[in-house]
Amino acid sequence: MREWLPNFDHRRAYAAESLGTFLLVFAGPGAVVIDAVSGGGVGSLGIGLSFGLAVMAAVFATGHISGAHINPAVTIAFAAVGRFPRAYVLPYLVAQLAGAAAAALALRWLFGRVADLGSTEPSDTAAQALGLEVVITTFLMFVIMAVATDARAVRGTAAIAIGGYVGLAATFSGPIAGASMNPARSFGPALLSGTWTDHWVYWAGPIAGAILGGLLYQFVRAASPPGSDDAA
Repeated sequence: MREWLPNFDHRRAYAAESLGTFLLVFAGPGAVVIDAVSGGGVGSLGIGLSFGLAVMAAVFATGHISGAHINPAVTIAFAAVGRFPRAYVLPYLVAQLAGAAAAALALRWLFGRVADLGSTEPSDTAAQALGLEVVITTFLMFVIMAVATDARAVRGTAAIAIGGYVGLAATFSGPIAGASMNPARSFGPALLSGTWTDHWVYWAGPIAGAILGGLLYQFVRAASPPGSDDAA
């Protein structure tokens, strides 16, 4: 971590991860709740954009403090490919889950248990949802690796690229399985609404997909032409 966060302070990083995840869950699942409360005033496109813009804002706001993982699957994948110290994995996960639960609690206090607080559950089979989560999270992690770990990437584009991808995935695949890509995003609403239907899908799919995406980018990166600048 210190190679890209030279002034890393783990206590402030944990706080940043919790706050960033709070923002994501309050805005993303919150858009689902408000859409239900308002009788469709947000719409599926608005919900997808809410997720994407929330991630973009969180990355801009906390990327320089904690790396803005705001996602247990991303933290685990970074550690798996040697891009994040394993000693910080569990504290990051605890901070992310706490932030997600706090956001879901705020939504329940404000609106009650409307729309199961934006919980994710398969619209068809668990296998279909699992496959979709693996695929969309693979490309999420591929994008993250590209813009956050490779010095050849255009500087200052990480938040836009990551938020844009999340918005894309949430918009086109959200109606099928929720397009979680993030165990914390699913955990907070599930915990506060008691909606645990096939909840394992939203841990297994994103974690497997994120690790696969990280490994795929490592492979592509290693395949760069001789003499190219791939330092990061």
